[in-house]
Amino acid sequence: MATKIEIFKNLYQDSVSLMQISAQISKLPGVAQASVVMGTPSNLVQLADAGLGDDVKASPNDLVIAVRGDEAACEAALNLARERLSARASSSEAQTSEALAATSLAMACDEEPASNLALISVPGDYAAAEAIKALQLGMNVMLFSDNVSMAHEKAIKTLAREKRLIVMGPDCGTAIVNGMPLGFANVVRRGGIGVVGASGTGLQEVTCRIDQLGAGISQALGTGGHDLHEDIGGISMQFGLDALAEDPDTRVIVLISKPPARAVAERILERARKSGKPVVVNFLGASEDDMRAPGLTFAHTLADAAQFAVALLNGAPLPASVARVEPHDDATLAAQSDALGARRRFIRGVFAGGTFCYESQLLCKAEGFTASSNTPVKGNAKLADIWKSEAHTIVDMGDDDFTRGRPHPMIDPTLRDERVRAEILDPETAVVLFDLVLGYGAADEPAQGLIALLAQLPRDNGPLLIAHVCGTEADPQVRSRQIDALRAAGVLVAGCNAEAALWASRVARLQAQRHA
Repeated sequence: MATKIEIFKNLYQDSVSLMQISAQISKLPGVAQASVVMGTPSNLVQLADAGLGDDVKASPNDLVIAVRGDEAACEAALNLARERLSARASSSEAQTSEALAATSLAMACDEEPASNLALISVPGDYAAAEAIKALQLGMNVMLFSDNVSMAHEKAIKTLAREKRLIVMGPDCGTAIVNGMPLGFANVVRRGGIGVVGASGTGLQEVTCRIDQLGAGISQALGTGGHDLHEDIGGISMQFGLDALAEDPDTRVIVLISKPPARAVAERILERARKSGKPVVVNFLGASEDDMRAPGLTFAHTLADAAQFAVALLNGAPLPASVARVEPHDDATLAAQSDALGARRRFIRGVFAGGTFCYESQLLCKAEGFTASSNTPVKGNAKLADIWKSEAHTIVDMGDDDFTRGRPHPMIDPTLRDERVRAEILDPETAVVLFDLVLGYGAADEPAQGLIALLAQLPRDNGPLLIAHVCGTEADPQVRSRQIDALRAAGVLVAGCNAEAALWASRVARLQAQRHA
C-alpha cells in the first residue's frame, strides 16, 4: 500500500472546503485514507497520527494532500483533488475578474464599508489575531476556527464587549443571522423566536424543531462551547441575550448550553429574567431546581426547548415534556423487541452530533442505563478503547478522537456507517441509536451509504435500528426524503433526538427483563 503526499505552497483554503474535498477523494475505490489540510503544526501531527506521513515539510500557509491506498488509486485521488482546487481557484478568479481581490479585512471593509460581520475560518494559531483585527474595524465576528486557547478567547471577547460587538466562537459551527445560514446551519423559516446556543448541533436541533412546528427564527447565535466556562463568563451569551431582548422581531428567547459554571449560570439567568420577554432555558444536564427563576421556563430536552418556545409564542399552554410522555410507538417497540434474542441487551449509540451524544447519554442514564463513551457525561465511564464498545456504549464520532486526518461525519458519514455496521454485527447489541444531520455543509445524501451497507447485512434477528433526522424540508437533503429512505430500510425514525434515546431505553429495558 502506497502513501503519496503533495504540497501546494501558499494556497490557503477554508476548513469546510478542505473537508469536502477530503470526503470526495476518500470514497474513490482503492483509497484507504485521505486528508486535505493546511500545513499547521497541529494538522501535521494529526497526519502523522493517522499514518499519512511522519515527516511532512509544510508551513501553515501551505496546503497538504495526503493519500494512502493502491498506487493507481492514490494518483487518481491526487488528480481529483487538484481538479477540485483548480475549480475553486477558477471560480474565485471569475468573481474578481473586474477588481483586485481583497487580501485583508481592512481592504474588504474599504470595498464594502457597510460590512459588519466577519466569518473567520483560519488555522487556530492565527484565528485570534484575525478576530481582533475584525473587532478593531467595528465588525462582529463568527469564529469558525477551533484550537484557540482559553486565554485568547477571553481576550477577544473582552475586547468585543468593550466595543459592544459579539464574537460567535471560537469553534462556532452554526448561526443564522438575518435569515442567512452560516456554517453547518439549516434552512428554516423566519419568525419570532431568537436562540443563543453554546452548542452547534443543539442550535440546529432547536431551530429545526421550531420550523417543523410551524414557527420561525428571528436570529440564531452560536457562542462556541467554552463561552459559559468560568474563565470566559458567558460574555457572548449575555451579549446575544441582550441583543434579542432589544430586537423588536424577537418575541421569545431560547438559551442552550451544557451546564455552565454556577456563577455564570446565575449571572445569565438574572439577565434573562430582566429581559422583559419569555425565556426558555435548556442547560442540558443541569438541575431544574438550579435553573428555576421567575419568568423563565426550564426545558429538560432540546425538543422541549423548541416546543415550549412555540407554545409561548402562540400564547398556548406548555405541552408535556418529551421525557415524560410514554412512547406513542410503544406497541411497535415491544413487538419488534420480541424478535430479539435474550443475549441482545445493550444500547449502542453512534452519533455525528456531539450534543446529540450528550443528550442521549443523559436520557439513557436517567432511565437507568449508564453507558461508556469517548465523551462521557458525569456518572458515565470513559471508554478504554474508543474503537471497541463495552456493554452500553454511546460515542461521538465527530469528536477529535475520530476526526484526526478525516472529514467530520456530517460531511462524510463513512466512518460513522462502519461503526454502525460493527454494532449491528455484535451479537450483544439490542439497539443501534444514531443521528442524521442535514443542512448546508452536510453530506448530499447522508442516508445513502448507510442504506447500501444495511442491504448487504443479514437482518434476521438483528438489533433494532433507531434514528432521528435533524433537518427541515427546505434543506438541500430534504428531511422527509431521508426519513422515507431510512424507514424503507427498516429503521425506526423518531421525531427528535430525545424521543429516539427514550425508545432505545425502552428496548433495553424489555431486553433486561427478558434476560433476567
